[in-house]
Amino acid sequence: MMIFIFGLVALLLGFLFYGKLAEKIIKPFKKTTPAYALEDGVDYVPMPTWKNHMIELLNIAGTGPIFGALMGAKWGPVAYLWVIFGCILGGAVHDYFSGMISVRNNGVSITKLAPKYLGARSRYLVLAFLLGVLILATAMMAKSACDLLVFLTDIPMGVWLVVISAYFLVSALLPIDKLIGKVYPVFGVLLIVMAIVIIAGLVTGGYEFPTMTFENLHPQGEPIFPDMCITIACGAVSGFHATQSTLMARCIKDEKDGHVVFYGAMIVEGFIALIWVTAGLTFYPDTLSLSNALAASGASGVVYDISTTLAGPVGGVLAIIGVIVCPITTGDTAVRSLRLIVQDDRGWNSKNMKNSVAITLVAIGIVVLLCLLDFQSLWYYMSWFNQTLACITLWTCTVFIMKIAKKKVYSLITGIPAIFMTMVVSSFILHWDKGLRLDYNVSLIIGAVFTVILTIIYLRAFLLIRPAEDDVTSDL
Repeated sequence: MMIFIFGLVALLLGFLFYGKLAEKIIKPFKKTTPAYALEDGVDYVPMPTWKNHMIELLNIAGTGPIFGALMGAKWGPVAYLWVIFGCILGGAVHDYFSGMISVRNNGVSITKLAPKYLGARSRYLVLAFLLGVLILATAMMAKSACDLLVFLTDIPMGVWLVVISAYFLVSALLPIDKLIGKVYPVFGVLLIVMAIVIIAGLVTGGYEFPTMTFENLHPQGEPIFPDMCITIACGAVSGFHATQSTLMARCIKDEKDGHVVFYGAMIVEGFIALIWVTAGLTFYPDTLSLSNALAASGASGVVYDISTTLAGPVGGVLAIIGVIVCPITTGDTAVRSLRLIVQDDRGWNSKNMKNSVAITLVAIGIVVLLCLLDFQSLWYYMSWFNQTLACITLWTCTVFIMKIAKKKVYSLITGIPAIFMTMVVSSFILHWDKGLRLDYNVSLIIGAVFTVILTIIYLRAFLLIRPAEDDVTSDL
């Protein structure tokens, strides 16, 4: 119980102090945000801070901090450390600066920002990873919702895919304040309430909370590094969030709102992930039992079992709503982001309904095909693409900070997480059994060499780039 309480306190302090440090770096604040300067009634729409925060939370979360946390709990209590420190020092920083760099550049997506700060050659690489993450994330979310709906109703998955796809189409095309702006805050609250109900059930049910250990408790002996850092993305570090922060960058009224909307939403997601790591380690007698349950009924089934046991019928209802609605509402903003990214890249206006419908339909068609794969495969492919995108975003933000901050040393706030995540993704794809399947130690060595090369490039840029004397505004 102590490690859980420590985690909650650490996340709160991270928001209050480390989040404020991030905010200090981005100053001075511009007076007019893109929500007002480019208001179009579709994507650029000023909305209240609290609403933007709840929409951002549901955009980035869905079932990510639930499913990922449960699968990450297979490594044991060491998963706590990745959620706590990964969230404060990596994920929340990633989300804050990916949102604020977009605000400073007229609300455009990372596919336009990376070439500006990393060079024009990065354009197609970034675009490929962005589209890959969004397509895989949407498929994963739709698949998880369909699996539970089929389990509950016996209605074939094809029927549910048609229903969910129709919702994706409508939600991705309507003005952001008409559907998303109205229902997302409600479901964001539901996600938080669901997590609180779970932890309350564990406490009142007399379950024995895990004690902290650094021992690798994974039943199959998979290494903690980098595998756990790939498995637990939402709740720690997630590149997918960079595609969602740019949505809200078009809606915040004041740059000062970024601390609550971007950094704050990630901290809340870390709180949710912390609860579900605890649930996985506490509800089951050991990590082998957790692993077997995940293999037998999937993450959706495990969430349902935990919720109904701990909170009875009420918990069951919350679980059903949460596991069905939350991934769907994350999937639809993923489709919306994909539409905007393609339109940004091609220079198309969001009001051109013909282009918007065509992009959305193609994306949904690919998603439906991917839903035929099993959830585990989708999760790991998504996770690697996701964390690689986080690397690209963190490096982009690092160069951005070096250009706009009066002290280049501030770039370390994103530079250090970028270096760490570079090591994670490069070494993982080398040894992963669905990657290059190299020896684990060889993979670490090659990953380290690649990471050192990028670090040297960063240090060279650190010496060459002149810090700004005043705020740098957009030229996009």
